[in-house]
Amino acid sequence: MPLVLALGACGGGDDGAKPSAAPPAASSPAPPAPAASADPDAAEKRAVLASYTAMWTEQMKAYRKADATGTDLERYVTAEALGQFRNDLANMKAAGTVVRGELGHDGTEVTALDMDAQTPTATVQDCMDISKWQTYSTKKDQVLPMPSNQPRRYVATAEVQKWEDGWIVTTFTPDGAQPC
Repeated sequence: MPLVLALGACGGGDDGAKPSAAPPAASSPAPPAPAASADPDAAEKRAVLASYTAMWTEQMKAYRKADATGTDLERYVTAEALGQFRNDLANMKAAGTVVRGELGHDGTEVTALDMDAQTPTATVQDCMDISKWQTYSTKKDQVLPMPSNQPRRYVATAEVQKWEDGWIVTTFTPDGAQPC
């Protein structure tokens, strides 16, 4: 079975923490002030990565049963991405396969962020690790061997946009020819 991959995104927010107006009691030292981030977009980047991670959490729920029912995947992906995802799930269901094991992510980072665009955009690069991922045949009641030419670790790129409800994945492109 070909490797099935899809998309998603979620919003973040600030913690709303405000300094206390009262000075700390003399018997307790004041906590150290948080270090200012060298990256003014650090909070947005964390929100982008939180959305990307949430997409994968929901996607794996669907892959484990070859059905998106009961997941929040629609919250994290655009209609176009969701359509492809549903097509992949339909193919899995027809083949009688589900996914078992874990999908690893290594070095996931926001490689581009444009908060000045009409619709703010970000690019996420991820090293996908499918070495602990198994395709399981529910018809044969067995794990299916992965194709020998299937890379176990490869680069994937997601494009993400900030919508009213938060960051949402618009495209996801795995690149099996680019190992990581």
